[in-house]
Amino acid sequence: MQVLSIGINKEKESLYRWAYVLAVITIFYNILEGLVSIYFGIEDETLALFGFGLDSFVEVISGVGIWHMIKRIRRNYDANPDHFERQALKITGTAFYILSIGLIATALINIYQGHKPETTFWGIVISLISIVTMWFLIHYKIKVGKQLDSQAIFADANCTKACLYLSIVLLLSSGGYELTGIGGLDSLGAIFIAGLSFKEGRESFQKAKGLSCSCQGSCQN
Repeated sequence: MQVLSIGINKEKESLYRWAYVLAVITIFYNILEGLVSIYFGIEDETLALFGFGLDSFVEVISGVGIWHMIKRIRRNYDANPDHFERQALKITGTAFYILSIGLIATALINIYQGHKPETTFWGIVISLISIVTMWFLIHYKIKVGKQLDSQAIFADANCTKACLYLSIVLLLSSGGYELTGIGGLDSLGAIFIAGLSFKEGRESFQKAKGLSCSCQGSCQN
């Protein structure tokens, strides 16, 4: 029985190591994605891509909290969220709210002025890369979450799903503009990104209060 127990613990430790690695990959990918998206968003005057880049940096804050959570769970499987994680969630929620307000205000001004991006080509490229990357991360996070029966890792996978939905919105708005030349599609994409960011911000504050949430689901006590 002792040998079996040691074997189970080693397998669990290996799975948590995988979850840890996936969290780190998510953080560094979002940093790179954010830098590239903001650069091309400014260069091509596309608000949807610029907002997408800012959202990626907010996701980095959330990712650091998740990384810390997995690190803590590896040490103590029954531990409750600590002060660092709660503060990270509050900062993330505030940043999402500010981003949402800024994007909506700028999008409405752009629509009023009839602003059009130079091009949304890079929005299409970045969104396609992001969709593939997010799908890969979601697949393996769910796989590890099932093997560990870990709601925390399932919640992490759901947060990554939120990034996938943002990527799809960016692809639709960028692709729509390239096909039609209607400048309002870029602003409309930015408004949708703002709406998703607002929802993520609200759920970040709910989780900080000790509620169990998924990034695209309901919250329960």
